[in-house]
Amino acid sequence: MSIDDLPDGVIAAILEKVAASARLPADFLSATMTSKRFTETGRSRSVLKKVSARCFDFSAKKWSDGPKTFLQTCAEAGNLDASYILGMITFYCVKLRADGVAKISLAATGGHKDAIYAMAVIMFNGSGAGEESRDIHGATHLCAHAASLGHVIALRELGFCIHDGYGIERDTQEGRRLVALARAREMAEALDDHGSLLGQPTIANKFMVEWFRARDETQIESGNGDDVLHMCSNRLCGRQETRIREFRQCSLCAMVQYCSRACQARHWSQHAAT
Repeated sequence: MSIDDLPDGVIAAILEKVAASARLPADFLSATMTSKRFTETGRSRSVLKKVSARCFDFSAKKWSDGPKTFLQTCAEAGNLDASYILGMITFYCVKLRADGVAKISLAATGGHKDAIYAMAVIMFNGSGAGEESRDIHGATHLCAHAASLGHVIALRELGFCIHDGYGIERDTQEGRRLVALARAREMAEALDDHGSLLGQPTIANKFMVEWFRARDETQIESGNGDDVLHMCSNRLCGRQETRIREFRQCSLCAMVQYCSRACQARHWSQHAAT
Protein backbone atom coordinates (compact mmCIF):
# COMPACT_ATOMS: atom_id res chain seq x y z
CA MET A 1 0.00 0.00 0.00
CA SER A 2 1.36 3.43 -0.95
CA ILE A 3 0.83 6.69 0.90
CA ASP A 4 -1.80 7.72 -1.61
CA ASP A 5 -3.81 4.60 -0.74
CA LEU A 6 -4.27 5.64 2.88
CA PRO A 7 -7.79 6.71 3.95
CA ASP A 8 -8.43 10.47 4.15
CA GLY A 9 -8.91 10.28 7.91
CA VAL A 10 -5.52 8.64 8.41
CA ILE A 11 -3.72 11.25 6.33
CA ALA A 12 -5.51 14.03 8.20
CA ALA A 13 -4.58 12.47 11.56
CA ILE A 14 -0.92 12.20 10.52
CA LEU A 15 -0.73 15.80 9.38
CA GLU A 16 -2.56 17.08 12.46
CA LYS A 17 0.08 15.43 14.66
CA VAL A 18 2.90 16.80 12.50
CA ALA A 19 1.33 20.27 12.60
CA ALA A 20 1.02 20.21 16.39
CA SER A 21 4.58 18.97 16.99
CA ALA A 22 6.56 20.73 14.23
CA ARG A 23 9.39 22.85 15.59
CA LEU A 24 10.07 24.85 12.42
CA PRO A 25 7.89 26.15 9.57
CA ALA A 26 9.88 23.94 7.17
CA ASP A 27 8.99 20.80 9.16
CA PHE A 28 5.29 21.21 8.51
CA LEU A 29 5.68 22.40 4.92
CA SER A 30 7.94 19.47 4.07
CA ALA A 31 5.36 17.01 5.40
CA THR A 32 2.60 18.53 3.28
CA MET A 33 4.76 18.11 0.17
CA THR A 34 5.09 14.33 0.62
CA SER A 35 2.37 13.72 -1.97
CA LYS A 36 -0.47 15.48 -3.74
CA ARG A 37 -3.01 14.16 -1.22
CA PHE A 38 -0.85 15.34 1.68
CA THR A 39 -0.66 18.78 0.08
CA GLU A 40 -4.43 18.95 -0.33
CA THR A 41 -5.14 17.65 3.18
CA GLY A 42 -2.52 20.00 4.63
CA ARG A 43 -4.71 22.91 3.56
CA SER A 44 -7.74 21.67 5.48
CA ARG A 45 -9.09 23.63 8.44
CA SER A 46 -8.64 20.71 10.83
CA VAL A 47 -4.91 20.58 10.09
CA LEU A 48 -4.24 24.33 9.91
CA LYS A 49 -6.04 24.85 13.22
CA LYS A 50 -3.45 22.64 14.95
CA VAL A 51 -0.27 24.14 13.46
CA SER A 52 2.05 24.88 16.39
CA ALA A 53 3.16 28.41 17.25
CA ARG A 54 6.76 27.40 16.46
CA CYS A 55 5.75 27.08 12.80
CA PHE A 56 4.98 30.82 12.85
CA ASP A 57 8.52 31.77 13.90
CA PHE A 58 9.22 33.81 10.77
CA SER A 59 12.08 36.26 10.34
CA ALA A 60 10.97 39.88 10.38
CA LYS A 61 13.78 40.68 7.93
CA LYS A 62 12.21 38.30 5.42
CA TRP A 63 8.57 39.24 6.04
CA SER A 64 6.58 38.89 2.82
CA ASP A 65 3.19 37.90 1.45
CA GLY A 66 4.03 34.20 1.89
CA PRO A 67 4.34 34.12 5.72
CA LYS A 68 1.51 36.65 6.04
CA THR A 69 -0.83 34.52 3.93
CA PHE A 70 0.09 31.37 5.85
CA LEU A 71 -0.64 33.08 9.17
CA GLN A 72 -3.89 34.53 7.86
CA THR A 73 -5.03 31.15 6.49
CA CYS A 74 -4.26 29.42 9.79
CA ALA A 75 -6.01 32.20 11.73
CA GLU A 76 -9.12 31.84 9.55
CA ALA A 77 -9.05 28.11 10.30
CA GLY A 78 -9.35 28.90 14.01
CA ASN A 79 -5.67 28.75 15.00
CA LEU A 80 -5.42 31.05 18.02
CA ASP A 81 -1.61 31.25 17.93
CA ALA A 82 -1.77 32.45 14.33
CA SER A 83 -4.44 35.01 15.14
CA TYR A 84 -2.45 36.36 18.10
CA ILE A 85 0.92 36.53 16.34
CA LEU A 86 -0.50 38.07 13.16
CA GLY A 87 -2.48 40.50 15.30
CA MET A 88 0.63 41.67 17.16
CA ILE A 89 2.53 42.10 13.89
CA THR A 90 -0.35 43.96 12.30
CA PHE A 91 -0.98 46.22 15.30
CA TYR A 92 2.56 47.19 16.29
CA CYS A 93 4.69 46.65 13.16
CA VAL A 94 2.40 47.27 10.19
CA LYS A 95 0.50 49.86 12.25
CA LEU A 96 -2.96 48.79 11.10
CA ARG A 97 -4.38 49.26 14.58
CA ALA A 98 -8.04 48.27 14.12
CA ASP A 99 -7.21 45.14 12.13
CA GLY A 100 -4.49 44.14 14.56
CA VAL A 101 -6.52 44.58 17.71
CA ALA A 102 -9.40 42.64 16.12
CA LYS A 103 -7.11 39.64 15.57
CA ILE A 104 -5.63 39.83 19.07
CA SER A 105 -9.10 40.18 20.55
CA LEU A 106 -10.31 37.14 18.60
CA ALA A 107 -7.51 35.03 20.06
CA ALA A 108 -8.17 36.44 23.54
CA THR A 109 -11.85 35.56 23.28
CA GLY A 110 -10.79 32.00 22.48
CA GLY A 111 -8.81 31.84 25.73
CA HIS A 112 -5.29 32.47 24.38
CA LYS A 113 -3.43 33.69 27.46
CA ASP A 114 -0.76 35.67 25.57
CA ALA A 115 -3.49 37.46 23.63
CA ILE A 116 -5.43 38.22 26.82
CA TYR A 117 -2.35 39.83 28.36
CA ALA A 118 -1.62 41.69 25.11
CA MET A 119 -5.12 43.18 25.24
CA ALA A 120 -4.49 44.18 28.86
CA VAL A 121 -1.33 46.11 27.85
CA ILE A 122 -3.24 47.81 25.02
CA MET A 123 -6.01 48.81 27.42
CA PHE A 124 -3.59 50.00 30.13
CA ASN A 125 -1.96 52.36 27.63
CA GLY A 126 -4.92 53.20 25.40
CA SER A 127 -2.71 51.99 22.54
CA GLY A 128 -3.92 52.78 19.05
CA ALA A 129 -6.15 55.58 20.35
CA GLY A 130 -5.99 58.54 22.71
CA GLU A 131 -5.10 58.58 26.38
CA GLU A 132 -8.80 58.96 27.20
CA SER A 133 -9.38 55.42 25.88
CA ARG A 134 -7.30 53.84 28.66
CA ASP A 135 -9.31 51.32 30.67
CA ILE A 136 -7.32 50.53 33.81
CA HIS A 137 -10.11 48.58 35.51
CA GLY A 138 -10.76 46.40 32.46
CA ALA A 139 -7.04 45.85 31.87
CA THR A 140 -6.51 44.72 35.45
CA HIS A 141 -9.29 42.17 35.12
CA LEU A 142 -7.72 40.87 31.90
CA CYS A 143 -4.41 40.48 33.76
CA ALA A 144 -6.21 38.46 36.41
CA HIS A 145 -7.78 36.27 33.72
CA ALA A 146 -4.44 35.68 31.95
CA ALA A 147 -2.75 34.99 35.30
CA SER A 148 -5.42 32.39 36.14
CA LEU A 149 -4.48 30.61 32.89
CA GLY A 150 -0.82 30.49 33.90
CA HIS A 151 0.57 33.63 32.26
CA VAL A 152 3.49 34.56 34.52
CA ILE A 153 4.04 38.10 33.23
CA ALA A 154 0.35 38.88 33.74
CA LEU A 155 0.65 37.53 37.29
CA ARG A 156 3.49 39.95 37.98
CA GLU A 157 1.55 42.85 36.46
CA LEU A 158 -1.49 41.92 38.56
CA GLY A 159 0.68 41.87 41.67
CA PHE A 160 1.85 45.42 41.01
CA CYS A 161 -1.73 46.56 40.36
CA ILE A 162 -2.98 45.07 43.63
CA HIS A 163 0.02 46.43 45.54
CA ASP A 164 -0.63 49.97 44.26
CA GLY A 165 -4.43 49.83 44.10
CA TYR A 166 -4.21 50.47 40.35
CA GLY A 167 -7.56 49.56 38.80
CA ILE A 168 -8.37 47.22 41.68
CA GLU A 169 -8.74 47.34 45.46
CA ARG A 170 -5.38 47.88 47.14
CA ASP A 171 -3.83 45.04 49.14
CA THR A 172 -0.11 45.61 49.68
CA GLN A 173 0.59 42.22 51.23
CA GLU A 174 -1.24 40.27 48.51
CA GLY A 175 0.43 42.33 45.81
CA ARG A 176 3.88 41.51 47.17
CA ARG A 177 2.96 37.83 47.38
CA LEU A 178 1.89 37.71 43.72
CA VAL A 179 5.01 39.55 42.53
CA ALA A 180 7.21 37.12 44.48
CA LEU A 181 5.24 34.16 43.11
CA ALA A 182 5.65 35.47 39.55
CA ARG A 183 9.40 35.89 40.07
CA ALA A 184 9.70 32.31 41.33
CA ARG A 185 7.73 30.96 38.38
CA GLU A 186 9.82 32.98 35.90
CA MET A 187 12.98 31.50 37.37
CA ALA A 188 11.51 27.99 37.14
CA GLU A 189 10.55 28.52 33.50
CA ALA A 190 14.01 29.80 32.66
CA LEU A 191 15.62 26.78 34.32
CA ASP A 192 13.27 24.45 32.44
CA ASP A 193 14.00 26.29 29.15
CA HIS A 194 10.30 26.80 28.45
CA GLY A 195 11.01 30.27 27.11
CA SER A 196 9.57 33.28 28.85
CA LEU A 197 10.36 36.95 28.46
CA LEU A 198 12.77 36.59 31.37
CA GLY A 199 15.18 34.51 29.28
CA GLN A 200 14.05 34.83 25.69
CA PRO A 201 11.25 36.63 23.86
CA THR A 202 8.10 34.91 22.71
CA ILE A 203 7.61 34.46 18.96
CA ALA A 204 5.55 37.65 18.60
CA ASN A 205 7.93 39.73 20.76
CA LYS A 206 10.96 38.33 18.96
CA PHE A 207 9.47 39.31 15.60
CA MET A 208 8.71 42.86 16.78
CA VAL A 209 12.20 43.38 18.20
CA GLU A 210 13.75 42.23 14.92
CA TRP A 211 11.29 44.30 12.85
CA PHE A 212 12.11 47.63 14.47
CA ARG A 213 15.83 46.94 14.66
CA ALA A 214 15.91 46.12 10.95
CA ARG A 215 14.17 49.41 10.19
CA ASP A 216 16.28 51.48 12.59
CA GLU A 217 13.22 52.56 14.56
CA THR A 218 14.48 51.50 17.98
CA GLN A 219 14.56 54.76 19.96
CA ILE A 220 15.18 52.78 23.16
CA GLU A 221 17.49 54.97 25.21
CA SER A 222 16.56 58.23 23.50
CA GLY A 223 15.44 60.39 26.41
CA ASN A 224 12.26 62.41 26.38
CA GLY A 225 12.12 63.68 22.78
CA ASP A 226 8.73 65.17 22.00
CA ASP A 227 8.52 63.85 18.43
CA VAL A 228 9.68 60.24 18.85
CA LEU A 229 7.70 57.02 19.19
CA HIS A 230 9.75 55.19 21.80
CA MET A 231 10.31 51.47 22.13
CA CYS A 232 9.67 49.77 25.45
CA SER A 233 13.09 49.79 27.13
CA ASN A 234 12.78 46.11 28.00
CA ARG A 235 14.74 44.95 24.95
CA LEU A 236 12.92 41.62 24.81
CA CYS A 237 9.48 43.22 24.57
CA GLY A 238 9.42 44.81 21.12
CA ARG A 239 6.42 47.09 21.66
CA GLN A 240 6.61 50.59 20.21
CA GLU A 241 4.43 53.48 21.30
CA THR A 242 1.40 54.14 19.11
CA ARG A 243 1.37 57.83 20.07
CA ILE A 244 3.84 60.31 21.54
CA ARG A 245 4.54 59.84 25.28
CA GLU A 246 2.31 56.78 25.55
CA PHE A 247 4.62 54.70 27.76
CA ARG A 248 5.62 55.55 31.32
CA GLN A 249 9.04 57.06 31.89
CA CYS A 250 11.32 55.88 34.67
CA SER A 251 10.64 58.27 37.55
CA LEU A 252 14.32 58.26 38.58
CA CYS A 253 16.08 59.08 35.32
CA ALA A 254 13.31 60.02 32.85
CA MET A 255 15.50 58.46 30.14
CA VAL A 256 13.84 55.07 29.63
CA GLN A 257 10.20 54.09 29.20
CA TYR A 258 8.11 50.97 29.59
CA CYS A 259 4.83 49.62 28.26
CA SER A 260 4.07 48.01 31.62
CA ARG A 261 5.26 47.65 35.21
CA ALA A 262 6.15 44.04 34.45
CA CYS A 263 8.56 45.11 31.70
CA GLN A 264 10.05 47.73 34.00
CA ALA A 265 10.66 45.12 36.70
CA ARG A 266 12.27 42.67 34.27
CA HIS A 267 14.58 45.38 32.91
CA TRP A 268 15.43 46.91 36.28
CA SER A 269 18.66 44.99 36.95
CA GLN A 270 20.08 46.06 33.57
CA HIS A 271 18.87 49.63 33.93
CA ALA A 272 20.19 50.02 37.48
CA ALA A 273 23.62 48.87 36.33
CA THR A 274 23.90 51.64 33.69
